[in-house]
Amino acid sequence: MNALYIFLGMIGAPQVVIIVVVILLLFGGKKIPELMRGLGGGIKEFKKASQEDDEDEAKKVEEKK
Repeated sequence: MNALYIFLGMIGAPQVVIIVVVILLLFGGKKIPELMRGLGGGIKEFKKASQEDDEDEAKKVEEKK
């Protein structure tokens, strides 16, 4: 943890603003909603797949009993 703190330092409001400005410059205002939609869709699919995997495991345990 200390190594991470030393590497990143204290992240405050000015650093967050700089990061947001850099992201806006790199991707532009029109691309960011598309990127966020894609990220949200990916997270949604990941959660759905993990829930299906959990359900499959539960069914296998029930079948063994």
